[in-house]
Parts: sequence; structure tokens; C-alpha cells
Amino acid sequence: MPAVVTLAVVGAGNRGTGYARWVLAHPQRARVVAVAEPRTVRRERLAAAHGIEPGSAVGDWRELAARGRIADAVLICTLDRDHLEPVLAFAALGCHILLEKPMALTEDECRRIVDAVERAGVTLSVGHVLRYTPYTRALKAVVDSGRLGEVVSVQHLEPVGFWHQAHSFVRGNWRREDEATTMLMAKSCHDLDWLQYVLGGPPVRVSSFGRLSHFRPGNRPAGAADRCLDCAVESACPYSATREYGDRLARGEHTWPLNVLVDEFTPEALESALREGPYGRCVYACDNDVVDHQVVAMEFDSGATATFTMTAFTEQADRQTRIFGTRGELRGDGKSLRVYDFLTRTEEAVAAGGGGPMDAAGGHGGGDAGLMDAFVSAVATGNPGLVKSGPRESLTSHLTVPAAERARRYGTVEPVGLPD
Repeated sequence: MPAVVTLAVVGAGNRGTGYARWVLAHPQRARVVAVAEPRTVRRERLAAAHGIEPGSAVGDWRELAARGRIADAVLICTLDRDHLEPVLAFAALGCHILLEKPMALTEDECRRIVDAVERAGVTLSVGHVLRYTPYTRALKAVVDSGRLGEVVSVQHLEPVGFWHQAHSFVRGNWRREDEATTMLMAKSCHDLDWLQYVLGGPPVRVSSFGRLSHFRPGNRPAGAADRCLDCAVESACPYSATREYGDRLARGEHTWPLNVLVDEFTPEALESALREGPYGRCVYACDNDVVDHQVVAMEFDSGATATFTMTAFTEQADRQTRIFGTRGELRGDGKSLRVYDFLTRTEEAVAAGGGGPMDAAGGHGGGDAGLMDAFVSAVATGNPGLVKSGPRESLTSHLTVPAAERARRYGTVEPVGLPD
């Protein structure tokens, strides 16, 4: 039996904590031995859950890196803009790396990450959890089996959800391109990567359209205040922070997104967060600039085409996909699959597995667990081929994002660059 894999967690937010939770359920396979997190409460909470010695729970990842190779592998789950430095440092130490998506925010940084891990000879797994779900496995098996014939076109929808958009991309950490990145990179690089994975290769050229349409000062209702707690029209607003977070607290939902606002789940802590923090602001009085809807049209080397639609203006729902082939059509809603056969003119339900809810609190439909299982297995056995989201695959899908953004900004059709 392979030895237990030791892990260091860099960034003990929701993603780092979520991946580390898998370790608690698999103590015979992995163990968290160190954590770096600047927020004291988050750091101490993860350290206590994993029995980490006080000296190995630090505020800055650089302190861990200065000690040398203290673990077999590192889970890098910092903010997106802070991915490059720790990857370069820990790869140079010979640590295998699980890197939360996106890899980095620019094409140059993504290429530097790939160069660094390949030069060091370490395994890199990027957090494209959609590749690892039972649902994706079942869908890809249908496509690869030839039941649909030759795939000609695809429609793929990411229904972000009106509330998720307000929380993360209007009020939250990913609201501004200059502080984080584009909406397409932050949220939808998952989907562009997933389409590449399902179809077996990247697009060769793209076009794109989208903008910030609704969450703007010009759409602010008459009488609205800067904060929901002070707002006379809050009760009529679907984006009321007071109602959304307050209802979650009342239901005892001490997970994402409520745990982003507070460390203590009390009415007093929540009121303070809504009064003083970014999540209590009116969605029409924030400093956000990322798009709230976008379409990407893609052409693949085979001649197949795909359209990807990301929109804020939906209920919270799973991604929906239709794949059109020369012999059949597939429809998927994130939980179930149906295949219509042109020859027999019959429809069949395909078992897609029970991965659970597709949100972060639900482990992304089994994707979080699948990613961790593959990564730990790859490290334990020395077989990086067990990872479905390695450096080259992830780089290829990441290069689609800047091409699509150039197309959206300049009204062009853009070629997608390929890894060197």
C-alpha cells in the first residue's frame, strides 16, 4: 500500500477547507501537516480540525516555503491573483501541486506555471472539478462511444444564478477585473475547459459578446439606500442582502456563502458584516465592472461548433447541455442525461451517478472528491496520468479565455493560441 501522502494547505478559505475536508474522510490515504492562512480564525479552525502542530500553522506561505519540502504536496487555494508566486516556490522545492482554478490571470503567468512544474518534474492538478464528476464521466462515455455519431454542434449554458452573481461578482471578491479577473476567467474557465474535455480538443477560433447590463447605478430603484439595512425599498428587491443572508442564518446554513461574511454565526455578527462589510451594499451602488452575461461562440478543428452562454439572470441551477450529433442528440441538466437515437426514434435515460449538489457547499456534484482522489492517487503512485486536469490540458483551455475576451472587446473573431 502506498504511503500516506502529506499535504500543506496554502489558503484556508472555502476552497482550501473544502479540499482538506476530503482528507478527514480518508486518513489512511492523506494527512494535512501544515497550513498558511493570514486570517487567524480560518487558520486556527483548519489547524484544529487536522491536528496540525502550532508551529506549522502560519500566516504567510513564504514561512512554510522557507523550511524546505515539508510535505509531499501543496494545495494552493489563495486568491486568483496570488497563484503564481507560491506555485513557483513550491515546485522548485519538489512539491506536487493542486492549484485552484484559474491557474493564473494572464497568459504569461499560466505559461510560467506550466514551465515551472515541468522543469521541476512535479505533478500539477488544476481545480477543474467538472472533469471529475460522475455526471461528466457518464456524458463523456456517451460521446466517446459513438452513439451520437459525429458531434456537429453543442449548446452549453451556465446559469450562474441571480443571487450568486450578486454575492460573488457584484459585492464580492470577483467583482472587478483590476482586482481579480474577468468573469469568464473567474467563473467560466470551468466551462470552456469542460467543453474541451468532452469534445476531445480545444477550439481553434472564437467570437464573444457580453457586457455589464443590470448591476449599474442607472438601474437603482428610487428611494434605494447605499446599504440594504437602511433601504426603504429593500423588501421589494430580489437582491436584498438582509433577507438572503438573514434567511440562511435562520435556517442554520453555516456554509457558503454565509461563511464568507462571518466567522461567528450570530445575528449580531451578521448585522455587523452587513453594516460595515462589502456584502451589505446595494447591488446598484457597488464598484463592480465584470459582465453579468456573455456568449462565446467556438469552432473546433473537426468543424464542430459550440456556443457557451453565461448569465446571471437565472435561478440557482445546474449547467445545461445539448450535444447534437449525426446519429443522435444528448440532453443533460447536470443531474440526468437523455439520449435520442435518430435510427430507432427512441429516447433513453442514461444513469449519471449521484454526485450531490453542484455548488461549492455540495462538493460540486462529486467533483471536489474526484479531484482530490485523483491527485492523491497520482502523488502516492508517482503516476501523473491519473490527473485529468494536468498542466498542458489546463493551459490549452485557459488560452481560450483571453482569446474570447479579445473578441468581446474588439468585435473580432480570434484564433486560440496553443501551448508551445
